[in-house]
Amino acid sequence: MTPTAGANGPLFTGTTDGGGDTEGTLRAAQAVLAAEHAAVYGYGTLGGRLEGGRRGDATAAWDAHRARRDALVRTVRDLGGEPVAAVAAYDLPFAVRDPATAMRLAAVLEDGVAAVYSDLVRAARGPLRLDAAGALREAAVRAARWRGTGVAFPGLTEKAAPPDGTAEAGATGVTH
Repeated sequence: MTPTAGANGPLFTGTTDGGGDTEGTLRAAQAVLAAEHAAVYGYGTLGGRLEGGRRGDATAAWDAHRARRDALVRTVRDLGGEPVAAVAAYDLPFAVRDPATAMRLAAVLEDGVAAVYSDLVRAARGPLRLDAAGALREAAVRAARWRGTGVAFPGLTEKAAPPDGTAEAGATGVTH
């Protein structure tokens, strides 16, 4: 997801290039922490546009992202870093005006979180890698539930989406 310009922080800051070393793992963990801050904000924004079971789904996702965020603060400190702070507000990629756009934003949030968790899976080792893989899976499942369909390689589609019109384009789960 491309961050938008403005006085607020970008919803997602991008990916890292960690490779298993402590510094790369710390960069990846900081990126995930920033994405979790953004997800908590995003779910707070979209939750008011949903009703019934979907509002319950959003609340459960919000709680899950808050728990992951809090655990990541400890992880970053354990890796020797100062945890990145949340910003007061984030620029959303589009206006959330109704249940359909709220569900669309939820899928975007989960895709963004999955992308940075894939970087942490690559950078980390041991229990942190296992935890990051679990978080990636959870984000991918939530994204599929919000979108109504999954993608072949969660967390990787926006990094290596094939060009339109190729045989691979239809296999990514990206709608063209």
